Amino acid sequence: MDKPKTLQQAIRYFSDEQVCIDTIAALRWPNGPVCPKCGHKEHYYLASQRRWKCKECYKQFSVKVGTIFEDSAIPLDKWLAALWMLVNCKNGISSYEVGRDLGITQKSAWFVLQRLRLALQSGSVSKVGGKGKHVEVDETFIGGAARFMHPERKKRMITERGVKDKTAVMGILERGGEVRAMMIPNRKKHAVQGNIRAHVKAGSAIYSDALMSYQGLKGQDFAHEVIDHAEKYVDGQVHTNGLENFWSLVKRGLKGTYISVEPFHLFRYLDEQVYRYNNRGSKEIPVNDGERFQKALSQIAGKRLTFAEVTGKVQETTT
Repeated sequence: MDKPKTLQQAIRYFSDEQVCIDTIAALRWPNGPVCPKCGHKEHYYLASQRRWKCKECYKQFSVKVGTIFEDSAIPLDKWLAALWMLVNCKNGISSYEVGRDLGITQKSAWFVLQRLRLALQSGSVSKVGGKGKHVEVDETFIGGAARFMHPERKKRMITERGVKDKTAVMGILERGGEVRAMMIPNRKKHAVQGNIRAHVKAGSAIYSDALMSYQGLKGQDFAHEVIDHAEKYVDGQVHTNGLENFWSLVKRGLKGTYISVEPFHLFRYLDEQVYRYNNRGSKEIPVNDGERFQKALSQIAGKRLTFAEVTGKVQETTT
């Protein structure tokens, strides 16, 4: 059977555990399995146990070792179905829905999704933009609307300009390219411009709103143009509508699907939406669901997340 292109095809294709193992092994080890303990390439395959035994150190290892699947009792067919839904549902998918669809508890489904979001992190250190490129920068606040809150908390939010108890998030979008989104401690100049210099190449044309924190970018490696939203939203090519579109996708997922997300976990949900946005394809280069899934599956290795880490009981390690 050809590689699946729809959810129905994927469920049928990955119903055989050996097919799941072969698919993951081919993506992890294009030149054949490598022992995660000693790095040796010669091994035996123990078909009855569906794992390999290294000829050098004699350690046994499965395809799950060293991936987000490690130490999980949940079968691989359910893991892959959950990954398919996560990367292809435009507004995300809740742990309650995943739990019902896969026949696991909501708590297990939530942990599965958090581990899958880790796999979606790009980990890229390359910058966007460059000479002749157009880059939009913008920031937003994510948190509950005041009208839905307890009267005392609502009063505090209104008196402090509506941003109390909300999380500041910054976005950087190269037109026709990738988007980056990150949490920031505040909207002050140091935080905002520090992220711009960290993620945008010198020589880029930068477009932002009239926030005072952007002042000083022009003439310092960047061409900077400002659109004042109090007057208008578009002035020729000067606008931030691309990022406004991205923010609408983020908030639609958070408010409509996930309902309530703690700031401690927010960066994972940003990674999820960034992955879908950057792999949405275009008319010139279309990307189907199967290709989006295959790319995400190729990123599972070297990423481990325990329940203690995801719940904040121990500090999460970065790879």
